[in-house]
Amino acid sequence: MDRRAFLGIATGSALAAGAGTPSSSRAGDTQMTTTETSYALTRPAYVDHSHLVVTDLALVSGFYQTMLGLTVIEKTASGEVLGVNGTPLLTLTTGKDVRTAPRNAAGLFHTAFLMPDRTELARWLRHAAHNNVALEGASDHLVSEAIYLSDPEGNGIEIYADRPHDVWKFHQDGQVEMATLRLDLQALYESAPQDAWTGMADGTAIGHIHLQVGNIPEADAFYRDVLGLKIMARYPGASFFATGDYHHHVAANIWNSRGAGARTEAMTGLSDYALRFNDTAALDKAVAKLDELEIKSEKRNGGVFLRDPWGIGLTLSA
Repeated sequence: MDRRAFLGIATGSALAAGAGTPSSSRAGDTQMTTTETSYALTRPAYVDHSHLVVTDLALVSGFYQTMLGLTVIEKTASGEVLGVNGTPLLTLTTGKDVRTAPRNAAGLFHTAFLMPDRTELARWLRHAAHNNVALEGASDHLVSEAIYLSDPEGNGIEIYADRPHDVWKFHQDGQVEMATLRLDLQALYESAPQDAWTGMADGTAIGHIHLQVGNIPEADAFYRDVLGLKIMARYPGASFFATGDYHHHVAANIWNSRGAGARTEAMTGLSDYALRFNDTAALDKAVAKLDELEIKSEKRNGGVFLRDPWGIGLTLSA
């Protein structure tokens, strides 16, 4: 299949529902070309690491290296740490007792890798097109442009680039206007530089993590009322949380997992992730809230480790 045919399939209307936010008018096509630290990472708190449990470590690690361009930073007997330019982003571990999680289990919807700018998103798309990476969706969310796929064990992945924060539209209640519109992958592909792709660019980060949970009111109570994140957008069956007016650092939905209970430690998929605080006062407030509500937590790896209501691990650190 030639590149144009590949991209024609990927831009089909059935693929436009990548993240499930309501439709709206199209935002301007302003491109972000700065190499400065991404806006998402300058907020009071942000996601900086994700940990997946897998059954076939070599297969999954190979996918993240060859298809996403991450590099191995550290190897242990049971896992690997992958990242960009020495910065850890993703830990993969396995074990003899690991069992495959059902599709409706609480856990990961997708890990979202944030590119430094739109050019790097286009450059990755060109790499994907020339290496037969199977895409599952592509959407213009007004605040960002996003491409969706899955790793070999079905863990969801989003590759995206933000539009500049100053072109985002906010409602009177402080929530941000988002949408799920068709993304023109062909135009994005054609905008890519004709140079060799050598992996994820320096500055690539985990921009957000999207979770499957059992119910939304409980997710709101935990992420907003306990951890102090603000609800930036709502959609039937989903809430989008962030700090510092980012569109979302964490999202939670029940589209596949309504009524799901707690995860078990031997289950594949998302084991845990990390929220790093630039604002130590916000971290102190969140930890104090945990103590006030007697939510079990422990000091671990220089931070405070706890589990959300569905057993998903979370480390808070500064």
